Amino acid sequence: FFFVSLDLMSEPVQDTPNAAPEGENPPLGPDGQPLSKNAYKKWLKAEQKKKQMEEKKKLADAKKNEKSDAPTKRKLQNDDDQVDPRLYFENRCAAIDKLKEQGISCYPHKFPVDCQLDDFKRKFEGKVENGKTLDDELHHITGRIIKKRAQGQKLVFYDIIQCGVKVQVMCNLMFYKAGEDAFYDIHGRLKRGDIVGVKGVPAMSKTGEFSIIPHEMTLLSPCLHMLPTAQYGFKDQESRYRQRYLDLICNEGVRNTFYTRSRIISYFRRFMDERNFLEVETPLMNMIAGGANAKPFITHHNDLNLDLFMRIAPELYLKMLVVGGLDRVYEVGRVFRNEGIDLTHNPEFTLGEFYMAYADYNDLVKLTEDLLSSMVLSVCGSYQVKYHPEGPDGNEVVIDFTPPYQKIDMLEDLRAQGVEIPSDLNDPSARDILDKQCVERNVDCSAPRTVARLLDKLVGELIEPRCNNPTFIINHPEIMSPLAKWHRSCSGLTERFELFVMGKEVCNAYTELNEPRIQRERFEQQASAKSQGDDEAQLVDDNFCTALEYGLPPTGGWGMGFDRLTMLLTDNINIKEVILFPAMKPEVEHTNEEKTE
Repeated sequence: FFFVSLDLMSEPVQDTPNAAPEGENPPLGPDGQPLSKNAYKKWLKAEQKKKQMEEKKKLADAKKNEKSDAPTKRKLQNDDDQVDPRLYFENRCAAIDKLKEQGISCYPHKFPVDCQLDDFKRKFEGKVENGKTLDDELHHITGRIIKKRAQGQKLVFYDIIQCGVKVQVMCNLMFYKAGEDAFYDIHGRLKRGDIVGVKGVPAMSKTGEFSIIPHEMTLLSPCLHMLPTAQYGFKDQESRYRQRYLDLICNEGVRNTFYTRSRIISYFRRFMDERNFLEVETPLMNMIAGGANAKPFITHHNDLNLDLFMRIAPELYLKMLVVGGLDRVYEVGRVFRNEGIDLTHNPEFTLGEFYMAYADYNDLVKLTEDLLSSMVLSVCGSYQVKYHPEGPDGNEVVIDFTPPYQKIDMLEDLRAQGVEIPSDLNDPSARDILDKQCVERNVDCSAPRTVARLLDKLVGELIEPRCNNPTFIINHPEIMSPLAKWHRSCSGLTERFELFVMGKEVCNAYTELNEPRIQRERFEQQASAKSQGDDEAQLVDDNFCTALEYGLPPTGGWGMGFDRLTMLLTDNINIKEVILFPAMKPEVEHTNEEKTE
């Protein structure tokens, strides 16, 4: 019985599953003797639990490694618009640098674009049915991403724009020829604002939106800064003018304004070309600032060691060309006037001028009506244009450009309103009479209060505000028009008109003065006014007077500021809205102490 019991007791230690793990011997007890049966079981249980924990840890590590290899690559996400903009910039730069280290360029030299977005859309939008693709029409297009939205893990949508045209990019893993890894790589890399190249086929989504299904996409230039979100937009006026590039990216209405501006100038050129006018270019820097009453900018020519004036008008050079036998000439270009900045004035602006031999101001009235009415019809699609003179939230006015336009005789209208106009404006007493008229009507006129300036202020106060629809103010006094020819039937007046719309001057024209001796006398009158402190008066231009002595044929001259006309046709009340980079005061960076104060 004793030996049988020993055999039974020894079996669990050696043959049962509770035996010590292979290669391991149980430890000895504190007394150096083998463990008792109970102590051995406790040790064995602890070892088994330890081994199970190690196996679980290995399994968890293996799963973690699998996740780090694939899911981050295969996870499609929308742009995070909640990140701090400074942090966004730093993160984007770091991502670009990391790609560069991997030999991936985010600024490729070339992309084989074969179709502009507007051509792509115009050519295929009407040819593809809902839910279908044109698999035989593989094209390369480009654009800037303005919206990104992921749908599941195999589909992502982008809206890209180019020159104001938007096309949806519908990226489906199933159609991406570059492969699965490339699909997840590129879509993890692209952000709003990036410029991308798309190789793909035209398609129409099931909801009827024209799209392109890409076989491959390429990052052409990353946008390192976070674009303003659609919720808040980019609306701060000063920031928009200073960062016009961002304004054009974010605001479709701004892009449309400048497309309209371009169409206006292009139409003017076509109108002139069709009537056998020759486009020319004249100097921007002049020895004498002439051709208009304005204060000039002064620059310095280092090689000649000579101060020069930036041109205030191209008029005198253009008339010299007519003297030389170019009977019909025109120019579109910048002029520079060192005057105040307000809603309708910018120091530099774009002017169109033409000179037409054997025409007078009556011919120019008809030509102006033809030009403006046809231009407005071509650009806006109607002779009637809606305008908000007090801003988008103010009252709406409809400007009617249908010819013929109203005419107002300047001095007759002033007299009809009770203004005393001297019969001889060259008489010394004329200034005092007009000065009194301005004081009685609270018409402000800064010094020097010359006859010409006082008259101009009275007209600006009493006549111009009534000119909502296109209106000609005609027959200006000679003292206000040093380059215009005397009126053939009214002594002391000239054959001149100014066209006003919504109370603002749009164009100025007259029968040109071509008598050289009278022209010199007019210049001397202007020089006298300049000596009295009138910075806008002209000086005597001997070179021009000499040109007139060779004979200027009867000529009509005309000028228009395209900036103000663009304001009217795009419903803007601020000239900065129609100039891509308007004059701005420099930004002042304040120190922390100044900010605290």
